[in-house]
Amino acid sequence: MIAFKEKSEKTQKLVSTVFTIVLLCLAAVYFVLLLIGGKIFGEDSQLYRSLNIFSGAGDYIKWIRIVSYGFFFITLGYVLRIFICWILTFIKKGKAILNLISSFIKYLSVLVFIFASLKTMGVDTGTLLAGIGILSLIVGLGAQPLIEDIISGLFIVFEEVFDVGDIIIVDGFRGTVRDIGIRTTRFEDTAGNFKIMNNSDLRTVINLTDRLTLVPCVVQIEYGESIERVEAIIKDNLKKIGDAIPDIVEGPLYKGVSELGASGVSLKFVAKCEESARFQVERDMNRQFKLLFDAHNISIPFTQVVLHQPTTFDKATTAEKKKSEAFVNQSRSNTADAGDNDYDR
Repeated sequence: MIAFKEKSEKTQKLVSTVFTIVLLCLAAVYFVLLLIGGKIFGEDSQLYRSLNIFSGAGDYIKWIRIVSYGFFFITLGYVLRIFICWILTFIKKGKAILNLISSFIKYLSVLVFIFASLKTMGVDTGTLLAGIGILSLIVGLGAQPLIEDIISGLFIVFEEVFDVGDIIIVDGFRGTVRDIGIRTTRFEDTAGNFKIMNNSDLRTVINLTDRLTLVPCVVQIEYGESIERVEAIIKDNLKKIGDAIPDIVEGPLYKGVSELGASGVSLKFVAKCEESARFQVERDMNRQFKLLFDAHNISIPFTQVVLHQPTTFDKATTAEKKKSEAFVNQSRSNTADAGDNDYDR
């Protein structure tokens, strides 16, 4: 089933590539005819006037003029979008704005082609635009969520809330921003799963790429180890550990004893890195400290089970019982005199 799906995807990609190449070749032929067609067919020929969309004088063949509009506007928009994609490969910031411009060019080129074709067919585009404006006002009243998505998308882009390539957390989903569209934004997590959300729903966003990420690392040593000896070894080797992990930007730093656990003493270290390298840095730090402790015979504790031998306890004497009873009664009396307070709880 998976092999069939992969084969189907390859076939679709091949068909799409061939179709694109054919259209580009036809567009190239059109632009060549647009440039030298006057010399071939004559400047006043009906065919050349039909091909030349900038020629307004004389008769022309309507269907050829419409095809010419299609090749010119749609191809021009396609070339501009390819140019924007080429620019995106060289920049880190501002990708969202360029993607938004690319989407705008795509829709604008189609709209200009439609209106130019309608005008060629004799439709009064001025009246049509006025009618569309009124219709848009009516539809807009019922399409407020769509308008809200578009406006929110513009605010996200121009206020630089996040950009394409940033790692963010939204609604508990941690992922990389892959695309910011006019209406929706698309994210991808580390497992390759995509989440698509309307721009207006992106209300609480944590951008993890704005600054360096703090990566903690906690390592335990046995209670029998000398803290002073271990800390001296760490001091001498901490810079070497940082040099061994190229993804670390700052650190690692030793923060001290974080816990006296059930089996050992916990030592805490922190380092700063880019969010994209966070988990790899954590794994590398664990490895480097394990190698360091092994090299200096520092024991990391195993889970321990303590067995207690039965113990014989001394019983209270009669005098001790009386003394205890008197002490408890006196304590109760002192508590009643002092009244309720935090110490009685």
